[in-house]
Amino acid sequence: MTNDQDNGLSRPQRRLLKRLYNARAIPVIADGRPFLTYKDAVRHLLSLATDQRDAAYAEMKAHARDKAR
Repeated sequence: MTNDQDNGLSRPQRRLLKRLYNARAIPVIADGRPFLTYKDAVRHLLSLATDQRDAAYAEMKAHARDKAR
């Protein structure tokens, strides 16, 4: 996936997602769906409208944070 395809996400969002999904063994749940790879997560986020995208991104971020504890 190139940066041209990631235009719907900001650079900090892409960087955080790459860190969240780096060598992940337990999927992150967002919108009731499990995501194990960065590419799957970005593909899903880019398929959503902006408001829904922001909500799903926040859900991924919160889920990863909660599971890290």
